[in-house]
This record gives sequence, structure tokens and C-alpha cells, in this order.
Amino acid sequence: MKKFFLIFIPIILILTYIFYQNNLLSHPKYTNDDFGIQTYKSINDQDHDGIDDQSDIVQNVRKYIETKPQYKSKYYQGGYPTDHYGVCSDVVAFGLLNTGYDLQILVDQDIRENPQSYQVEHPDKNIDFRRVRNLNVYFKRHALSLTLDIYDLDKWQGGDIVIFKKHIGIVSNYRNKKGITFVIHHAYPHQLYYEEDILEKRNDIIGHYRIS
Repeated sequence: MKKFFLIFIPIILILTYIFYQNNLLSHPKYTNDDFGIQTYKSINDQDHDGIDDQSDIVQNVRKYIETKPQYKSKYYQGGYPTDHYGVCSDVVAFGLLNTGYDLQILVDQDIRENPQSYQVEHPDKNIDFRRVRNLNVYFKRHALSLTLDIYDLDKWQGGDIVIFKKHIGIVSNYRNKKGITFVIHHAYPHQLYYEEDILEKRNDIIGHYRIS
């Protein structure tokens, strides 16, 4: 029996470590207050609901992921998914839409007015705003560009937008024990948690933006 436990316990510890590192186990969450970081509040309230844009984005993104969208890439005639499916860009699109920023309209307009800035041969308003590369161009042109250094802690605030080479998400207002922000995102089918501690595991961050 003792030999069994000597073998079994290390296996459990290894599996726990693997599950934790791959976000299959929930990570402890900390807030700005735990690190003496001042929470950023936008001076804008695009949808006039009494909530500043930065806070509104976080709230609306959480409302979206509470619907537990299933990961699937599909084309929608109206642009926005209507059937509980979605991809990474939809987290951002719905978060901003319910804050007063319709990316479908905004990105399409920018592509048509500035085609030289985008690699879009045939503009399609139903899909262009759901492509990461187009969103990176749009935010680079119309949002505040911020540091890519994840250890510059106070510069990362809930409601910011983070873009990777082939992925996108919203910066959470929760942080890990080092003070590094979680990311609210949708990356793959059967994703257990939509709010994850992933920034330290990524080496492909290409954009960090703030809408207002």
C-alpha cells in the first residue's frame, strides 16, 4: 500500500500541474487593488448608459461568454452570429457592440475608405470585421496603441484589447499572482474557461489597444 501511494501521489501532482498549466483547473484571481494599481476609467460613454466605455466592455464581454458560445467558424448573412456559435473575434465584436461600437459598420467603412491599409481584395461587411488581421489594422488606426510588455502591469487594464498573430481577446480586470492580467477569449472547441491566465504562455502578441 505504501509503495502504491509513493507512485500514485507523484502522478497526481504531475497531472495537477499539467491541468493547471493548460487552464483545465481554475486559477486564483486577483484585482488591481491587490497590487496597488489604479483602475482605468474611460472619459467616454459611447452608448450613454451611465457606464464608462472601459468598464462597459468588460461587463458586456462577460455577458457574452455567459451564453457559453460554441467554437465554430461560420459565415452569417447579417454579420454577427445568431446561433450560439462564434470565434475569437466575436468576443471582441459583441463586447464593443453592446458598448456602442459596431465593428461591422466601422471596419467596413474603414476598409472601403482606406483600401491601401488592408489586405482585402473584395470587401464583405459580413465577415471582414471578424478577421483578426483586419481588426489589428483597424485598432492600430483608430484606437490607442499600448505597450506589449505584459510585465508593465498598470498599463494592462480590463477592457483593453489584446491581439496575437492569429487570435484576439479582451483583457480581463482579474490578474494572476504576479499581477499579469487574465484574458477573456474563445480559442477552441470545448474550452472549459473563457477567462484564462494565458499571457505569459504566449510569445506572439502583436497588438494591445484601448478603444477610448
